[in-house]
Amino acid sequence: MSNHDNWIPEWTDLKIAISLLSRIPVSNENEQLQARSPNQAWAFPIVGILVGFFSCCLAWIGLLMELNNFAVGFLIVTGAALVTGAMHYDGLADTLDGLWGGWTPSQRLEIMKDSHIGVYGVIGLVISVGLQATLYGQIIQQSIWPIIGIMTISRAVMVPVMGFLKNPQTSGLSSQVGQPKIQTIFMAMALGIIVSLLTESWAAIGGAILAAFMIAKVAKSKIGGQTGDILGATQQLAEVSALVCVAAVL
Repeated sequence: MSNHDNWIPEWTDLKIAISLLSRIPVSNENEQLQARSPNQAWAFPIVGILVGFFSCCLAWIGLLMELNNFAVGFLIVTGAALVTGAMHYDGLADTLDGLWGGWTPSQRLEIMKDSHIGVYGVIGLVISVGLQATLYGQIIQQSIWPIIGIMTISRAVMVPVMGFLKNPQTSGLSSQVGQPKIQTIFMAMALGIIVSLLTESWAAIGGAILAAFMIAKVAKSKIGGQTGDILGATQQLAEVSALVCVAAVL
């Protein structure tokens, strides 16, 4: 049995996931990615824990400085953008420009590859980042721990989107990674749910799953599957949806 067929988690998977979803400096050989992908996707939620922890540290500093909640909310968003290199924000912008800027699947995919940003992407980013900062600012009045749960579950739901939707392209990072097995999907979701429950953000679970389902449905209809940009948009919209749900119950 090849390493690609073996879905059982390995420590190497964590290093691969960190290199894929963040700018945290880790050594990662392309051979490891080829050997383990897409089995390493179970570790996506752990990357969310790391991103959330860094954002929590910035939030704690902001609270110590007695900044207003809105400013602290922006610090949290800034922390996530710094650790990830804003890759998910870029995916959201490209997805919005592509899905609503083209008339055919091929046109939409071509627009999503374009490095330029259009009006759909700009408006979407402003709304998304604004909502995130505002809602994080509201949540931290009660607790900073939901930050970690929200950022974890929003990355966990990327895995079932990868698993249940094929990539309509033959190039790109998502195509290179491939489709995870059901066992990998289950483990990623289990990690995301457990962390959400432990961090007082149980309401985030339903919100993130609903957002992932909706973006997957739209992506399948408009381009026939998922791409790296779709996965980035999934993370961002799942984070916003999870935030709305958590803020509503706290």
